[in-house]
Amino acid sequence: MHVHESNPQKTLITIILFVLVIVIGFLTLHRPRFKYKLNMAESVQMLQNKTNCFYPWQLPDVLDKTHPKVVLIDIRNKFVFSRGHIPGAENISAFDLTKKKNIRHLKALAGKNVTVVLYGNGPLQANGPWMWFRMVGFSNVKYLAGGYGYYKAHKDNLAETKNDNSYLTGIPRFNYAVVASSKNVPATTTQKMKKPVIVRRKRKAAVAAGGC
Repeated sequence: MHVHESNPQKTLITIILFVLVIVIGFLTLHRPRFKYKLNMAESVQMLQNKTNCFYPWQLPDVLDKTHPKVVLIDIRNKFVFSRGHIPGAENISAFDLTKKKNIRHLKALAGKNVTVVLYGNGPLQANGPWMWFRMVGFSNVKYLAGGYGYYKAHKDNLAETKNDNSYLTGIPRFNYAVVASSKNVPATTTQKMKKPVIVRRKRKAAVAAGGC
């Protein structure tokens, strides 16, 4: 005879508790905070749309307050931000962008038809966060072409960079073509390598025959 047959009351209580646990689990199950609004084809098409980018030559109107419907957000950490940033930019690090208070802030800006421009050090740092925000439905988010590095190098002539496409590749730290040219190779590398030293070991003396 099984246990549940000898004590049906305990079996009923066990079944009820099991059902309650399942129901409570479904009720307390956390729904995802974000849902993707774009499929793969729409995401690829979005990447090809040049209007999703905010160009450096558009910055003067933002800096002069003649374009108040744009908010710049620097996604670098606080230390890097404190060493230099675009005037008037807010600082929200990439790790904190999805915090609830920051999402509420971005939603409030979207409700006011304000364009949010993300930027990092180089031309690619803000691309990932920008793409994520667009895929979850923030159609007012753009990224700054060239990033802070390009702005810093051209901050005195931003209006003249409209026909300059170097922001697509960034600013090289070194001219590798010049360094790699034969004329600039250090003389020590062009010298003939010395012959390796061959160490000759002496043969061991033969062991004396015989014993004690």
